[in-house]
Amino acid sequence: MSTSVERVVNTARYPLAEPDQWAPLVRRVQADLRESGCSVLRDFIRPAVRDTLGREGAAVAPLAHYDVETVNVYNIAVDSELPEGHPGRKTFERGNAFVARDRIPPASVIQQLYSSEPFQRFVARCFGLPRVFELADPLSGLCLNVLEPGREHPWHFDTNEFTVSMLTQEPESGGVFEYCPGIRSADAENFDDVRSVLEGRGEPLVRRLPLRPGDLQLFKGRYSLHRVSAVEGTRARHSAIFAYSERPGVIGSVARTRQLFGRVLPVHLEAGTVRVDQLLD
Repeated sequence: MSTSVERVVNTARYPLAEPDQWAPLVRRVQADLRESGCSVLRDFIRPAVRDTLGREGAAVAPLAHYDVETVNVYNIAVDSELPEGHPGRKTFERGNAFVARDRIPPASVIQQLYSSEPFQRFVARCFGLPRVFELADPLSGLCLNVLEPGREHPWHFDTNEFTVSMLTQEPESGGVFEYCPGIRSADAENFDDVRSVLEGRGEPLVRRLPLRPGDLQLFKGRYSLHRVSAVEGTRARHSAIFAYSERPGVIGSVARTRQLFGRVLPVHLEAGTVRVDQLLD
């Protein structure tokens, strides 16, 4: 492991440089993922580095693309022709913002982690994969999510089968991560359960997870409906999203990239979209 990454990771609890010591930790993470689709590694970042983590995020947060949009849970066009009662007909206001990877300094803590081979091997082991690849997408491989006070990230599914993220700045209140583990599968959309959650009738399906800066979250967001509740107070919620794929060369779609970052690059126009299933979004 590079010296820089060793300085930021709490190696006493998470010995990334010593794979032969991973087994108990990996078993625990995999059990969490099987049971609930989510696992949190508390204090993954050294306490002495957390202030740096927060400052770096706050420094680039003004570079986020911000746009209030009307969206649905599947991130498809809200005027799509869908049958009566389909959960995709229910719309929400999305007011969060994203800082693209190309605007995050290479020396920052989250860039060091994202590109670290030991970190990638550890993530792959936790998800039971032979390896993971950085996205070839220069914008969405790594990004910082910025959620300003009064805003929320409404219910949605992820495009990727799994997500790795880390809170870098905690709001004064609100901004709680809520999710419905395994509410759908690669073979079944389960529209009835999704609709019940969106209409406020699915409380037994919803779990709430407190997160702190420096905690690493591993999440299967492709099949778990999730959101971040409205941020309250005067401080924004910042979260780094480490996007990996099971295959190399993955580039985001033109529509999704423009939605998240307000721009596309030639690589997006030239590439096709790689999907892992035939689900709606």
